[in-house]
Amino acid sequence: MKESDFLKLNFKDLIHGLLMAILVPVFGVVQQSLSIGSLTFDWQHIKALALAGGLGYLFKKFMEGGKTDA
Repeated sequence: MKESDFLKLNFKDLIHGLLMAILVPVFGVVQQSLSIGSLTFDWQHIKALALAGGLGYLFKKFMEGGKTDA
C-alpha cells in the first residue's frame, strides 16, 4: 500500500492509529498494576491513554508523510 503524503492520512494510518489506541492503554494498565501490586481499572486513565496513543500516532503520520529511512 502507498505511504500517505505529507499532511494527509490514508486508511492504513487510521487502522494503525486504532491499534495504538488499543495497545497503549493495555500496556499502561499492565504497568500500573505491576507498580501497585494489584490489577485495577481506572477508566479515566485508560481513556486518556487511548486518546493520547491514537492521536499521537496519527499526528506523527500526518506530519511525517511518505518519508522513508535511507
